[in-house]
This record gives sequence, C-alpha cells and structure tokens, in this order.
Amino acid sequence: MCCVGELIERVDEQDRVLHVVERAEAVRRRWIHRIATTICRDPTGRILVLRRAEVHVRFPGHYDVLVGGAVGVGESYEDAAARELVEELGAGVPVRFLFKFLCRDGLGPVWFGVHEALIAEPLSPDPSEIAWHAWLTEPELRTVVDRGPFVPGGREALRRYLGRSAE
Repeated sequence: MCCVGELIERVDEQDRVLHVVERAEAVRRRWIHRIATTICRDPTGRILVLRRAEVHVRFPGHYDVLVGGAVGVGESYEDAAARELVEELGAGVPVRFLFKFLCRDGLGPVWFGVHEALIAEPLSPDPSEIAWHAWLTEPELRTVVDRGPFVPGGREALRRYLGRSAE
C-alpha cells in the first residue's frame, strides 16, 4: 500500500468543511481548501518580500509577500500561520488574523486566511522554500508588485491588505 499524502480539509464556498482529502488531489482537481498566510512587517513598518526557491513545486522563482501553507485537518488558520512562519522563516512570533478571502487566481480556488506578524529577530529562511528576501517600504512594494513574476494570490492579498487602510 502506498503512503498517504498531506491531508487537508476540502471546504465549500462558505469555508465549511466537506471532508478530508489529500492535498495533491485537492490541487489537481481544483477543490477548494484552506491556506494560512502571513504578511510580515519589521519594527519600522517595512514588508517582507521573498522570492520562492527554484525547486518549489508551486510558482518557482516567483516573488511573494505571503509566507504560508496549507491548513491541516482540525487546525485553525492562526495555528497554521504560526507553524508556517517557524517552518519557512525560523520565526516563532505571534500572528494576528486580519481577513480571509476566496482566491480564484493561480492555483485557486483556495481560501486564504491572511495574518500579520511583527518580526524583529533575524530570519533563517528555509532554502527549499525561499531563495531571497528583503524588507521594502509600502511605496517601494507598490512599484514592484506588478513587475516580474509575482504569485497571483500574493498580489491579490497585498492589494487587499494595503487597501484596508484606504477604506
């Protein structure tokens, strides 16, 4: 018997759990599932921008502002977001839930639970996930978000995040 892949919860358009499935099957069949993401800021307010590793399965070499991954079975968005920060950046810091939205771009449809974290400590990115990172101001970020390869869901989340203060 073959090994079982990563298990996640397939959800509906209202983010209600339907049943447990393998993540690879959910992606292949474009079933809605949950992704916990975090936008990271430093103490001066700059936002972390990263370039995904070339060996990454999804969007290799693309830029992003989101650190995150799939929400596990029975796991909350917040717990998954905090876990992913440790796994991908080595940052064990609290996350604050901001909003969620059904993202249909990129690998969608997926529910993105978007969080924010303040990171004052040095980062130790997982090289299998992150090839490069830098801290940019909001104006700097606004000028580069539409240049080059950028993860579509990250672009949409960033626009929603930055637009919150303009509303």
